[in-house]
Amino acid sequence: MFQNRYTAQGGNGMIAFASSFPGSIRAFNISPGQEMIVQKSGFLASEASVELSIHFQKKLGAGFFGGEGFIMQRLSGNGVAFVEIDGYAVEYDLGPGEQMVIDTGYLAAMTGTCSMDIQTVPGIKNAIFGGEGLFNTIVTGPGKIILQSMPINNVAMAITPYIPRSN
Repeated sequence: MFQNRYTAQGGNGMIAFASSFPGSIRAFNISPGQEMIVQKSGFLASEASVELSIHFQKKLGAGFFGGEGFIMQRLSGNGVAFVEIDGYAVEYDLGPGEQMVIDTGYLAAMTGTCSMDIQTVPGIKNAIFGGEGLFNTIVTGPGKIILQSMPINNVAMAITPYIPRSN
């Protein structure tokens, strides 16, 4: 079930906000050592004590060849932050050194203890006929990762052929 709106009640009243795309909103408790790295459009709101900064993928090749994942958002500091996830969200806990290979664009968030890399999909048949793209994201634990079922870029590409065009 999609939860694309969030209502929180605090000492001074209530705040409500909604995501820009069908999906879910997750609240994360951010503290030193409990940072989150989220997709570049994932941050919605936070307490003033949470810091939002840019997280660059360490390997430059990932930015040139992987596209997604090169620039992400880092949430640090202390407090609650709200993140938008496109579509259905699935969480996994990775142990130390445990890896998951993910189709690029489906990684919505990960704890700051995880690391990621981009690799090309092996085999010319996969590149030409696979239809999924040329790159995968590899996330290595320890930490939590959250995958999304419906990245907005993929949805846009899927509906483009059905949008009427004027001649």
